Amino acid sequence: MTLKHMPIRWKITILSFGVVLFSILIGGIIVIGNTIESKEDALGEHAMITGRTVANLPDIKEYLTEPAGWTKINPIVERIRTVNDADYIVILNMNRIRYSHPVADQLGTVSSGKDEGPAFAEHSYTAKAQGEMGTAIRAFVPIMSEDHEQIGVAIVGNILPSVGEILNDIKKEILFVLFLTALFGVIGSWLLARHLKDQTFRLEPYEIVQLLVERTATFQAMNEGIVAIDKDGSISILNDKAKQILDIKGDWIGEPIQSVVRETKLLKVLQEGAPVYHEEMRVGDKLIMSTRVPIRVENEIVGAVAVFQDRTEATKLAEELTGVKAFVDALRVQNHEHLNKLHTIAGLIQLDKKEQALEFVFDASEKQEELSRFLITNMKDYSISGLLLSKVSRGKEIGIEVSIDETSELKSYPPLLDKHDFVLILGNLIENAFHSFHGIKRAQKWVDISIKQDDTICAIAVEDNGKGIPKEKKNHIFEKGYTTKGEGGSGYGLYLVHKTVEKGQGEIEVISQPGEGTSVLLTFPMNLKEEKG
Repeated sequence: MTLKHMPIRWKITILSFGVVLFSILIGGIIVIGNTIESKEDALGEHAMITGRTVANLPDIKEYLTEPAGWTKINPIVERIRTVNDADYIVILNMNRIRYSHPVADQLGTVSSGKDEGPAFAEHSYTAKAQGEMGTAIRAFVPIMSEDHEQIGVAIVGNILPSVGEILNDIKKEILFVLFLTALFGVIGSWLLARHLKDQTFRLEPYEIVQLLVERTATFQAMNEGIVAIDKDGSISILNDKAKQILDIKGDWIGEPIQSVVRETKLLKVLQEGAPVYHEEMRVGDKLIMSTRVPIRVENEIVGAVAVFQDRTEATKLAEELTGVKAFVDALRVQNHEHLNKLHTIAGLIQLDKKEQALEFVFDASEKQEELSRFLITNMKDYSISGLLLSKVSRGKEIGIEVSIDETSELKSYPPLLDKHDFVLILGNLIENAFHSFHGIKRAQKWVDISIKQDDTICAIAVEDNGKGIPKEKKNHIFEKGYTTKGEGGSGYGLYLVHKTVEKGQGEIEVISQPGEGTSVLLTFPMNLKEEKG
């Protein structure tokens, strides 16, 4: 098994245990250093006490001034050295002649030590020196006579133990500490590894790297824009398609989402935790279909993600197709009407009613031409004209009289809307008016349409004498998915109308009386400036 594919728990355990051992090594060096320093201090203090004891002995003071006094002083000093567990004690007179020494041959000889000088000036101190026996901690104590005159120096030396000897003295403590450290180190490493394993969904590091690479490649390959934010509202994911749709450049990872999309609703999802599916919204001059959901980890919201598509071109294409379909429907209805008219004319001719046949032809032709001419003159473009013409023709086909107010006019669109929005509004409102006659019998069925505008406002009104809307349903008609058409309805028509009114910053008013009819009035301001994202 290679190190790359070694389970993360083993890796973390080994790494943690290595850190523990390294910490023990560093700590051990520090502890040993402190132990040696403490040992030096203890040996120096012990040597100083022993030196003062020797320097104050009357026999030492008495024989130190005699020639060959070492014969009497050395035995006394050796007994004291043994009792006080000193490695050596040297007594010097003021001429630095040795009166005691562990080596008998050195008695009566002159000492040449370099660190003895301050002791002959009545100073007591300790010093460390390297000798044949090893490193020694030595205490220097002046010997004073009864007349308080210095007559010599007592030197007490203790050999400093080696590092090995010090470790041998505390080996039980070291082994005990090592055992406890290793035990808790292994247990702690294992618990840490298990916790990290759980936090990473039991994935190995190379698997996490692979997932990250795959995720990045997947996000970049998708045809939908993806934007994700963390719990602080900073961007964590922003794929190339999102940059293209939002028309931004550069790397925005880590930046606040508001700095990229001012109209963002991701922060609302982050705060409320409620997902929003398939909502149309306008970002700048583009119409997008967006789904926004919160990101949860163990029931805690840690971010939010939006997946969206640019529906601007698709919507325009759909509306263009809707306009074409409206013309096709109008032609189909007109063809049906012309067949009926031809049959009528043929019948009148067969009955030898030529004048009535001619009058019928002129009357039908004049009405059709008048309506077409009115729509072409008063409506801004052919999409609206074609739609209205098709609805008038369809109304005739199903027995509903569709009339367009003769003062109607549409020369320009509100700032935030276009012809596709008007096709959507008029198409859905008129179709709903047609549906209001479903299941009821009336001698006269009519739908009135009015479009008026001036410099400040544009108003659309669609009124019918259908079955009306019950009060308990009136508050729900603009909800997404709500329909009164049964299985044949999608519940999206009036919902889209409502969203379009919101986009145009307009207002909508519905007046309805059950059994009498419904009137829908939409108003849009004409003096707004379109906001760009």
